[in-house]
Amino acid sequence: MTTLMLFLAVLGQLLLAAHALRRGDLGLCAAFAALPLLLLTRRGAARLATAGALVLGALFWVDAGLGLVRLRLALGQDWLRLALILSGVTCASLGAGLWLLGGRARELFSQGRAVELPQAAAFGLTTGLLALARAKASVPLLLADRFLSGPVPGAGWLEILALALYAAWLAGAFMDPERHKRLRPRVWALFSAVFFGQLALGLLGLQDFLMTGKLHLPVPALILAGPIFRGGGLFMAILFSATVLFVGPAWCSHLCYIGAWDDACSRLGPGRPEPLPARWTFWGRAATLALACGGALALRLAGVDAMTATWLAAGFGLAGVGVMLAVSRRCGVMAHCTAFCPMGLVGNLLGRLMPWRVRIDLTTCTRCRSCSRACRYSALSGADIEAGRPALSCTLCGDCIGACPHDSMHYRFPGLSRPAARAAFLTLVAALSAVFLGVARM
Repeated sequence: MTTLMLFLAVLGQLLLAAHALRRGDLGLCAAFAALPLLLLTRRGAARLATAGALVLGALFWVDAGLGLVRLRLALGQDWLRLALILSGVTCASLGAGLWLLGGRARELFSQGRAVELPQAAAFGLTTGLLALARAKASVPLLLADRFLSGPVPGAGWLEILALALYAAWLAGAFMDPERHKRLRPRVWALFSAVFFGQLALGLLGLQDFLMTGKLHLPVPALILAGPIFRGGGLFMAILFSATVLFVGPAWCSHLCYIGAWDDACSRLGPGRPEPLPARWTFWGRAATLALACGGALALRLAGVDAMTATWLAAGFGLAGVGVMLAVSRRCGVMAHCTAFCPMGLVGNLLGRLMPWRVRIDLTTCTRCRSCSRACRYSALSGADIEAGRPALSCTLCGDCIGACPHDSMHYRFPGLSRPAARAAFLTLVAALSAVFLGVARM
């Protein structure tokens, strides 16, 4: 029985690959053909991802079958044999998918069982988000579609598969608090390097590395100030808001292309960060938010040309880099993100509307201040620890959770246990990290 069901699982995916090939989508065909190889890893996440693909495939065969039957009925042609064949394909695909969700398959695919749900969820979420973005975008979003669509039609599906596997790996690695603490800045730096590397290639004349072929300044304040000055262009504002909707202010600690610079500068500072006063983390950013948005509106009303506005925006961005080099590096905290960047404040405030939180269990906390020494967002003063929660400037980075020797720090989400809340949050972060890496261009 086990051999038969594994055969049906592989066959179900190969039939989907054959259908994609018949439609001329070579990339999707290759992606479906490669999926059965995941089963060779004997990992639980591969089992769940394959089961999901087969169940969705069964739904596809039902929809395709009904459409073909209606067509044949309209043409007055025989339809019964077609219906029986597709019904058999549907039942085989669905049966294999459900078997993979059962106990025997769980025993067979026992590798990585502790992280199988987060990994499979990150794989599926990344695939779904990138597929939706790819289908809805007016321009090719993925580099594979831009550079390989000629020899390999639908090559973007192969990139989606690679990014989904990357997200699954990240989700599994992030489940270990200490490993998450070490890995987060590296993953973040990789995203920033890819982002600015493609920007540099675009500036050198390779415009396929830019989102639309048009250049925009990579200054976070322009997420709000740009649309105010132009009177339109809300893509980045919508993307930022959607990210906050998913993971609260974690944009600022995992996904901001500039924030990785500030993180790197802060790590060059003293081993024990010197937290900034709470009034700086709020009023400093409130002032730059008013300056960016008010200045953009004033420039628009004054009829200032776009080039002049661009130079002013570039000066604002360079001032932020100066803060990183002069303050973040000296104090060991992310001064740009916590006291200068207006979008950091917006992310913190909008994040308060979302249910994700970091909390301190004061019944086990010994006030050793390990969390304070790990926090680079000036969010864990002695008063914050006594209150049982970080300050407004917290970005849910999780460094404090990995640093706490008493397991007193945790993520919280209403209705979920501590382990479930942590797994859900980091799964979302891993998926978004992979998605952003795939579309990391201006």
